Amino acid sequence: MTDYDPRIVDLYDVDNPDGPDHDFYRALADQCGAQSILDLGCGTGMLTVTVARAGRRAVGVDPSHAMLEVARRRDGGDEVEWVEGDSRVAPSGPFDLALMTGNAVQHIPDADWGRTLRDLRARMRPGGTLSFESRNPAFGEWESWSAAPTHRDTPHGILTEWMDVEVVDDRVVRFRAHNRFATGETVVEEQSLVFRDRGEITSDLTAAGFSVDRVAGEWDGTPFDGTSRVMIFVARAL
Repeated sequence: MTDYDPRIVDLYDVDNPDGPDHDFYRALADQCGAQSILDLGCGTGMLTVTVARAGRRAVGVDPSHAMLEVARRRDGGDEVEWVEGDSRVAPSGPFDLALMTGNAVQHIPDADWGRTLRDLRARMRPGGTLSFESRNPAFGEWESWSAAPTHRDTPHGILTEWMDVEVVDDRVVRFRAHNRFATGETVVEEQSLVFRDRGEITSDLTAAGFSVDRVAGEWDGTPFDGTSRVMIFVARAL
């Protein structure tokens, strides 16, 4: 992959702070008594370092070298095993809990999605828990992403930001995030997101050797009713 501009990575934690989503996953780790946790798509490792503790193995995997450099420098970063790459290079485990947070699953294209789930299942103990969230396609969140440029002060000066959004088909949305720095330089990051619905994800999990325990629509655990912005899956390795 083409890695992120380090200046964008510097802003990642500001744009994606610790919050109720991390609280949900930390509580889940405690509820299932996880002693070994795999965080796939861990980004800068904000959540990963908080689930690592004495007697618990935590592994953070991400394809971005720039993100992992931030993760390694975190307080508690030396308590985590950091691996650069995707599910294919994740350690063998077995893991009690696997996480994919920050809507990371939507960044996985269809060509890699089924294999990613199978890779995770192969690294988990029977009865282990897999959890992740994905945006609900029925909510149509991408419709609000194109807007007039905004400006904010950053450690790199005033940053001007805007997005171009393209609906590729009924499941895939491509966006280009434009970041114009005070120097006049503009960094454009292009990404595609796959919006899978509940039925498709459930079927894919079943095919990979998981059963779905529950799907929440809010971080307080409220069951998904089809209208929530997000779908939070909790599945069990068979």
